[in-house]
Amino acid sequence: MKKLLKVALVAVCFLAVGNFAKAQTKIGHINFEAVIQQMPEFKTVQTTLDTYQKQFIDQINAMQTELQSKGQEYQKTQATMTDAIRTTKQAELQDIQTRIQNLNQSAQQQVEAKSNELIKPLSDKARTAIETVAKEKGYAYVINSNQTQLIVSPAGDDLLDAVKAKLGLK
Repeated sequence: MKKLLKVALVAVCFLAVGNFAKAQTKIGHINFEAVIQQMPEFKTVQTTLDTYQKQFIDQINAMQTELQSKGQEYQKTQATMTDAIRTTKQAELQDIQTRIQNLNQSAQQQVEAKSNELIKPLSDKARTAIETVAKEKGYAYVINSNQTQLIVSPAGDDLLDAVKAKLGLK
């Protein structure tokens, strides 16, 4: 009888632990970028970033215009140039093209760094709201549905509306 009681007690413990573990593995999902894009501060960040990016675009466009005009001039006068002048002009055109490529790469890196710098406060604010909502609703995990293709996702586990409410967004 004591042995049967021990076996029953162990079985009940396993069931209780199983149900406890099952209750704590609630998984939710949210489109993180959608939360950030709906924040009112995002428009200011986007405008600032567009202005910053336009400076580089203007520089690159000016350099491309210079390259085109010098390239056209080179083609017109190429037949009458000496070999030394032709080589010098070709090197000059190649130098302009290299500077355009370097500026383009540098601009991309700088714009990305500026974007990360400007988005970080919004991202932190959204992350905090998501963590708060997940804790309030008992979610152990929240997946960014923008980066993961969810094949099956119950509407009840989408935290977007709750997070928007927590942030005061419509």
